[in-house]
Amino acid sequence: MHPIRNGMPSRELGAHGWRKPWSDDAGGACLEAKKLVDGRVALRQSTDPTGPALILTPREVARFLASVKAGDADFLC
Repeated sequence: MHPIRNGMPSRELGAHGWRKPWSDDAGGACLEAKKLVDGRVALRQSTDPTGPALILTPREVARFLASVKAGDADFLC
């Protein structure tokens, strides 16, 4: 396996363990997440399962989720 890095093809992270905690109600575009063995989180677009993965540290994920819960991302809606 290649070193895990941002932008790597998500297929290199394996096919198992991907979950869809966020989904588009229109039926198609879902953001999939996978917790990696070192604690980092990989994100990918479900409509492109072999496309690039965004790799986040546990701290980055925690800060992002806290910001969303606080309403800091409401401008995106």
